[in-house]
Amino acid sequence: MIKKCLYPAAGYGTRFLPATKAMPKEMLPILTKPLIQYGVEEAVAAGIKTMAVITGRGKRAIEDHFDISYELEHQIKGGSKENLLNEIRSLITQCTFSYTRQVEMKGLGHAILTGETLIGNEAFAVLLADDLCTSQNDSVLKQMIEVYEKYQCSVVAIEEVPPDQTDKYGIISGNLVDSTTDTYRVTDMVEKPDPKDAPTNMAIIGRYILTPDIFNILRKTKPGKGGEIQITDALLEQAKEGKVIAYKFKGKRFDCGSIDGFVEATNYFYKKGI
Repeated sequence: MIKKCLYPAAGYGTRFLPATKAMPKEMLPILTKPLIQYGVEEAVAAGIKTMAVITGRGKRAIEDHFDISYELEHQIKGGSKENLLNEIRSLITQCTFSYTRQVEMKGLGHAILTGETLIGNEAFAVLLADDLCTSQNDSVLKQMIEVYEKYQCSVVAIEEVPPDQTDKYGIISGNLVDSTTDTYRVTDMVEKPDPKDAPTNMAIIGRYILTPDIFNILRKTKPGKGGEIQITDALLEQAKEGKVIAYKFKGKRFDCGSIDGFVEATNYFYKKGI
């Protein structure tokens, strides 16, 4: 059973400046809910109740969001707006939130390694809040946990992207192991390859199930693309031993780290709510 979900949330969100100058990008709202709340709801739908958040300077709003605001609740108590806090109240009641800071921005791999103190020696989920996912039935994380329970190794969520966009993603290649569930045993992973060098167009998105040995691998991983510690480099070490499964998830993903994706998600959820 996967009991903990790690949220790397220390990045600067430079693509959304100046909006993210004083506000975490994870708090950007899709309609009335911030991105990170959608991510926590996805984890809860997968049976996860322990949330571990990697923050940084200027990220205090995330902690405040997942806490009780006594002044606000007193102000709206008994009024027509009281029910607007029902969803976040439910998350605060159900979940345990813990936080640690990534002091230096050294990449996703380094952020995940920073979370070791919150995770311990157990398999865990990783969710990047700016990849907003929705599905008709099981949440993407729940789908991935089922894959993990079958193969008992690290799992990455993938989707096919336009071939000219491979330089924005970690790209995998692998052998199909189950055509009914679109699962592959990964044989190679490349971080943001040029389209001409990409082995496939199957891209890793911001959902992972990682086994705890990833921490020792990350400690030994040297900086890669962009001078950062890349999680794809660490996962490649596991893949060499056949211990990484790529799963083509069922659902829809919005890249809310980009303006186009953020607008697309906003329109989608607005129309869905009408």
